[in-house]
Formats: sequence, C-alpha cells, structure tokens
Amino acid sequence: MKPIEFNEQTHVYAKDQDEYNPLPTHKTKDGIVISCWRLTLFERLRVMFTGNIWWSVHTFNNPLQPQSAQVERPFCRKGESA
Repeated sequence: MKPIEFNEQTHVYAKDQDEYNPLPTHKTKDGIVISCWRLTLFERLRVMFTGNIWWSVHTFNNPLQPQSAQVERPFCRKGESA
C-alpha cells in the first residue's frame, strides 16, 4: 500500500525528507488532512478475503486525534460516483 497523488491535493508532507516517503494530501481550512492510498493486487485480495485493514498511528505519546478511513472519494457530491 502506498500513498498516491490525486487531483485535489494541495500539500505534500515530507517532500524533501529522505527518511520518509512523500505523502500527497489535501488540507482543508478546518484542519482535515486527506490522503489517498493504492493497494497492490495482493493487498486487495487479502482485504477481500479477510475484510481487515490494520491502521498504525505514531502519536509519540501525544493524544490521539480523530481519524477515519473510507472507500468513497471524499470530494464527490452526494449521488456522484468517483
């Protein structure tokens, strides 16, 4: 699984940091950061059969911030498809 670029992106985290992979994101005015991730074929099959996605968050012992995962494109209006 890797983060991918998308049309609505407005920012790239870690763009010039060799120790990290760049993370293309869309940052909203109210503090929401959206990224898009592409699964490999093997990962897609694994999710299809297990229904599980594991999510790791590095909090560095700070409070956990609200997060969400979804399969629908967050930029589409209701009734539109991605």
